[in-house]
Amino acid sequence: MPYVHDTLARLQKSSPAQTEFYQAAEEVLESIRPLLDSDKRYREASIVERIVEPERQIMFRVTWMDDQGKIQVNKGYRIQFNSAIGPYKGGLRFHPSVNAGIIKFLGFEQIFKNSLTGLAIGGGKGGSDFNPKGRSDAEIMRFCQSFMSELYRHIGDTIDVPAGDIGVGGREIGYMYGQYKRLTGSYEGVLTGKGLNWGGSLVRTEATGYGAVYFAENMLNSRNDSLDGKTCLVSGAGNVAIYTIEKLYQMGALPVTCSDSQGTIYHADGIDLPLLKDLKEVRRVSLEEYVKAHPKARYIPVADYPKDGHAVWRFEAQAAFPSATQNELTAADAKALLANGVVCVSEGANMPSTAEAVDLFLDARIAYGPGKAANAGGVATSQLEMAQNASMTRWTFEEVDTRLQGIMKGIFERSHETAKEFDQPTNLVLGANIAGFRKVADAMIQQGCV
Repeated sequence: MPYVHDTLARLQKSSPAQTEFYQAAEEVLESIRPLLDSDKRYREASIVERIVEPERQIMFRVTWMDDQGKIQVNKGYRIQFNSAIGPYKGGLRFHPSVNAGIIKFLGFEQIFKNSLTGLAIGGGKGGSDFNPKGRSDAEIMRFCQSFMSELYRHIGDTIDVPAGDIGVGGREIGYMYGQYKRLTGSYEGVLTGKGLNWGGSLVRTEATGYGAVYFAENMLNSRNDSLDGKTCLVSGAGNVAIYTIEKLYQMGALPVTCSDSQGTIYHADGIDLPLLKDLKEVRRVSLEEYVKAHPKARYIPVADYPKDGHAVWRFEAQAAFPSATQNELTAADAKALLANGVVCVSEGANMPSTAEAVDLFLDARIAYGPGKAANAGGVATSQLEMAQNASMTRWTFEEVDTRLQGIMKGIFERSHETAKEFDQPTNLVLGANIAGFRKVADAMIQQGCV
């Protein structure tokens, strides 16, 4: 389709060297071709050309002092991508890999993910190339305060409400919120993922992992199947992976893997969840420590990974939950998963499967939940935190979890019904992208040339 091809070509000229962003844009635009062919309004209103360009891109210097008294310099970003259906909403990522292309890819995905939730939130993303690993609490506090000293002027509870992402948990949110309050003198719900005793929401920590499992269960239920009794592969060892594992146990499944940046654990008897939480939430140490408590478990260091993929996907199982980072699941991994009996893949991370891997899942017609649908539980619960802040109320764990389950069911049903509308009932990539795009695009048309 020349229209899509020409848009992508222009994008590569206007945003050079942003590979992940091109990948995300191409995946969305290619999958919405049936909608663009059937409804000329979107082309007439230049929606595609508009939606791939952020409304605002903010880049700034972050200077801070380390414990040795040396001034360090990092780069900060906030991409405010689209506000057609609500204030910008999306996480902050602190990781050495962060650059403008990564943040734009994440922000672009956030538009459609947030739209799919059915909630009034637009798409945004931000972060820094700061690496919190190995830094003291005092260093992290000084960095967060410096970061917020620039960011605060661009955000607000009805403007842009950041949350956490990789490298940004409750500690970092607390430091940034304290600095925002100090600078503005305002106590408002401008960040989500806050502490429970100062505006945070129950279930927020668990939400993305729980949501990915709820989405998988909905996919399987639609095929007269369930997670009960299934062996599951999970990547990652952060919040998403930990609470995916927790919810899998609650659903009667057996998660047998997890991973971090240094290696993978395979434990045939099932991952020891209390130990995993201790290693990653308390001691913050490598998964290599896991085998000291469980010598029968297997630890595979990164150096021993297959050259064409990731060790975590090379075991027999029926369901897989990529929950670490982008492009972690290759075509070779996808072939291994399918050969080993996997019938369900639910993405807890953002764009964790390469385009080639996605094609293999779609061709095999397995239950495949793309990240923008399957991992929307985190941002959905962030919006529930915003609602509680606005009304100055506090909901119980059960209330929030029930709402989360309903939201994830709604996302599945919208994606599934849209896929069926376009005669591809097993293609939730197409269904999620069209459903998410259509809501935002219609809002943009109704609001005029803005």
